[in-house]
Amino acid sequence: MAEDKTGIPQKITAVLVYGRLPLVFGGMLCAVAVMWTRSPTLYTIGVILLFISMSFDLVDGWLAARFYPHPQMAQLADRILDKLVYSIIFPLVSVGAMWRLLYVAPDPKQTELLHAVLVLFLTVTVLVRDNFAHFMRGVALRFDQDIEYREFIRLRTVVAAPVGALLYAFVFYVPDGPPSLVYDWISRIAQPPLRTLFFIEIIFIIINAGSMASLVRRYGSLCLQEMCLGNESLRRRILTWFPNALTVMNATMGLLAVFFAGQGRLREASLFLLGAALFDKLDGAVARRLGLTEPLPGAQPKAVSMGGLLDDIADAVSFCIAPAWIFFILMADYPDAAMQRLPYGWVAALYALAGIGRLIYFTLDKRPIPGFFKGMPTPAGAILVIAPMVIFNYVPGETPVMERFWAFFSFGLMIATALVMNAYPIRYLHIGRFMSRHPWVTRCCLLVLLCSLLTPFYGHVLLCLMLLYGFSPLATGKIDPRTAASETRRKPA
Repeated sequence: MAEDKTGIPQKITAVLVYGRLPLVFGGMLCAVAVMWTRSPTLYTIGVILLFISMSFDLVDGWLAARFYPHPQMAQLADRILDKLVYSIIFPLVSVGAMWRLLYVAPDPKQTELLHAVLVLFLTVTVLVRDNFAHFMRGVALRFDQDIEYREFIRLRTVVAAPVGALLYAFVFYVPDGPPSLVYDWISRIAQPPLRTLFFIEIIFIIINAGSMASLVRRYGSLCLQEMCLGNESLRRRILTWFPNALTVMNATMGLLAVFFAGQGRLREASLFLLGAALFDKLDGAVARRLGLTEPLPGAQPKAVSMGGLLDDIADAVSFCIAPAWIFFILMADYPDAAMQRLPYGWVAALYALAGIGRLIYFTLDKRPIPGFFKGMPTPAGAILVIAPMVIFNYVPGETPVMERFWAFFSFGLMIATALVMNAYPIRYLHIGRFMSRHPWVTRCCLLVLLCSLLTPFYGHVLLCLMLLYGFSPLATGKIDPRTAASETRRKPA
């Protein structure tokens, strides 16, 4: 292909890369003006500027790497602009969420206040992630390491601008605007149900946290190579902070699941449990990648490590106590006389104790099978039992028969799962390592779940996926443990 001497592609690329900053700054000025004047015209102009900036963001990185004379400098400029743009958008929408509570909804409901708090938490997460990514990439460049874009990093880059634009349109929405096709179109996308916004924000928080974990897994070891001046013991003590932080996030997700379930939002609670399961996978993967699972040469291995103990506590909170508590409060609010006669409180306690007992066995087991769990792992058990509760909570009031069916189904599944978690002769494949070996499985499951979130069948899809895993030992129980323990696909000899 002949070289384009006009430089038009480079000029277009420069406009797309550097044009986002003035567009977003203009959107910020429009938002400030809207908070003072409540002008529908200024609101419409601000939303248009944000959506144009979002469109630029989706293509500028590819064009920068393709048409700039110096692709590395172009990618650096693209990342700096990303950081500046997100540093404007997300604090802006956080302020807008609070303004909306004070002036647009002077008597806000509890869910609206909860949404404003979640937007604030999302803003903090985005800013922390951006600064952390900048630091870790700087470490990688000092060691001449190529920047690696894994699934979480690519996914976060793709969804950040659309999430920021959607939240901008929602929090600064001014009703009774001028009759026009543009304003009517903006009005339709600016008034989504709060349930939809909760889904989007929770998933985006999980993606940001997963992106940080991916960066730690890739570059965490390099980060401390020079800082510790050859002191391997100090280096390991500092490195253990990374998987331990992910373990704390695991427990935090479990507590958030209980909180959202207490507000009657079981779908959001199930998403937090999925996030807890993700962090449970990542903390072990990060520890293995950083070399923290093996003792130092010459050191005596500890029977119970602090990291392992913290992981067990987090798992007990997220996957044993949280599902049991959610089941108890859900059944306590169900007015059916037959269910109230059943010992649902004792069943909740049975499930929690069975899960904790399984964690104790897993910690003390002297003969583990590489790549397998003896009995169903507690994260899978928690997601399995929460799925029918999501369906039960979503069933409309005019279908009491189905509502009663799912209530009793949840009751029976709690007992069955408590037993299967402690059925130690049954070998369950380590699904996290299986997905690492087969990334297409991760992508397909994620796509199916994301599509089902916007439908009434999310709980059904989640239940089907978990039942497949529940019966998977029939097909996976004979896999070679060496293959099951691997996190990468083996290349043929």
